[in-house]
Amino acid sequence: MTTLQDELAAAPLGHATDYPDTYDAALLFAVPRAPQREEIGIGGELPFAGADVWNAYELTWLDPRGKPQVAIASFVVPASSPAIVESKSVKLYLGSFAQSRYADAGAVADAIGRDIGGAVDAPVRVQLIAPVDFARQSLAPLAGTSIDAADTDCATWEVDPRLLAAGGEAVAETLTSDLFRSVCPVTGQPDYASVAVAYRGPRIDRAALLRYLVSYRQHAGFHEHCVERIFVDVKSVCRCEALTVHARFTRRGGVDINPYRTDADARVPANVRMPRQ
Repeated sequence: MTTLQDELAAAPLGHATDYPDTYDAALLFAVPRAPQREEIGIGGELPFAGADVWNAYELTWLDPRGKPQVAIASFVVPASSPAIVESKSVKLYLGSFAQSRYADAGAVADAIGRDIGGAVDAPVRVQLIAPVDFARQSLAPLAGTSIDAADTDCATWEVDPRLLAAGGEAVAETLTSDLFRSVCPVTGQPDYASVAVAYRGPRIDRAALLRYLVSYRQHAGFHEHCVERIFVDVKSVCRCEALTVHARFTRRGGVDINPYRTDADARVPANVRMPRQ
């Protein structure tokens, strides 16, 4: 069986690299989702829908006269795609637009959609936000009730679904935490996020959910895989009738990744940046 480390052996992440500034789609490095999903018991039909929403804040290219242009790029990779794109390869790829000329922003968006879609083998939606619209971008925390003030001790630093607990009357609520941290599976660099768990079913013990989310603190996993693991664990242990897990990670290298998984509402929520992002 191919391991995650086998898949990443040729990836730019964790290795010294050059930073090309001439367009090169070959810089993108795809990582199959299947091996990571098999680790958490997902095979065949997915138990959720959703997407990974990426925001890239450092995109620049040249217009036909050589004048630099800039934009914030947002693109959406469906959770059903066979692969993800490794984040450093995306940063290198987007950086390669810097000294390349394009007729307009639409041509840049078309190239990004085509190339990343080709890497993940699925349609990818792309939006470029122009400087005139930067100030119009919304900021808001994840909606829901924070569990971060729960009175509890935390002493588990590797994922343990046995920390979860639920019971009693059925409720429908959204619980949030800003205390999530995991680490990059290759470099060991920390990744920080705010997480929202929206569910319908037996009431989830809030202190238990917080301890469970904190147990990712030294866990090595990609953003997308962490969210899928949370979904599978909470769904199984807490016996949720309906469940949505949404995480918004802080940016590294000018890019943030925001996975969304649900068996309740397949519509991906508006891409509203959190203040910490």
